[in-house]
Amino acid sequence: MGVFPSGRSTTELVDDLNLETRDLIGWLLVLPGLLLFSMFMIYPIAMLIYISLTDATTAGSVVSGETSVVGFDNYVELLTDWQFWNSMSITWLYLALSLVLKVILAIGLAMVLTHERVKGKRYMRAIVIIPMGFPPIFTISIWRAMFSGARFGPMNEFLSMYNGAVTSVTGLVDTIVFFTTVNAPQFLLADVPIGFLSSRWTAFAAYVTTEVWLAYPFMVIIIVSALQDVPGELQDAAKVDGAGFFHRFVNVTFPSIKGPVIFASILTAATSFQNFLIPWVLNQGGPARQNELILVYGYREAIIENQFALASSIMTIAIIIIGMFMLLAVRKTNIAEGAA
Repeated sequence: MGVFPSGRSTTELVDDLNLETRDLIGWLLVLPGLLLFSMFMIYPIAMLIYISLTDATTAGSVVSGETSVVGFDNYVELLTDWQFWNSMSITWLYLALSLVLKVILAIGLAMVLTHERVKGKRYMRAIVIIPMGFPPIFTISIWRAMFSGARFGPMNEFLSMYNGAVTSVTGLVDTIVFFTTVNAPQFLLADVPIGFLSSRWTAFAAYVTTEVWLAYPFMVIIIVSALQDVPGELQDAAKVDGAGFFHRFVNVTFPSIKGPVIFASILTAATSFQNFLIPWVLNQGGPARQNELILVYGYREAIIENQFALASSIMTIAIIIIGMFMLLAVRKTNIAEGAA
């Protein structure tokens, strides 16, 4: 605490200021932050909304001012466009499926990493979060190679090994059952090679797999921290009452970690909604634009189709939905008060 030549402390001098002067000092202190926030957040969003209300086609038309206001025409066109609803539905399906898989995988791994009988948990935790150490573009490129449609691509090789195992088992059965011929049922065999990224739903499965791989470490970290705060006395009391593992998890463990799980789920869901790199790097939202997530759809309309105004309306809707995610996070997890 500073002391001035008069012998009075900084706190005492501040206490002598009237309320209006204190408010003015407070505003002066936060003004730089407000200016930066306005420059990098509020202004771009306001500009985006303005462009969505014009007939802008390219960035040049926006800069030169060669645009005119058309009101909500872009939104009307957007809401009557089949491609918009296809992108919106595939985005929500991608979000929901990947979120369920991430929660299940993260809770399972977190339970293992905090179990008292598991040895080397510290090293296992370090291994689990390794995907967070790589740039997303690098990881996505690796997964694109994994899902290559080439005959000797990694996934096709795995399926070939699976086919070989099924054939070997049926061959062994055929040897034992000598009075008849036993062949591997065709429905158990994979038809390789498979063009994973050239078919809609196999490409979608590749999207979800890549998203789960990228996002699960974050959820594991959150859930592991939450599990470490579960009172051991509650677990011991449940064991004394004869509760099994499943009943202890449902009635003791999960209620104790529900808040952090919801917090992590909302954040990772918002991230999944605004995912661009995964579909674009894997196959640019294909085949035939069937798997275009909402941001890929907006990017294509702006950069490839030269429809800046329409793309701006797409992004405006996306921002509104992401804002709803953040509002939900604040209300459900008390994040504004600093508690998850």
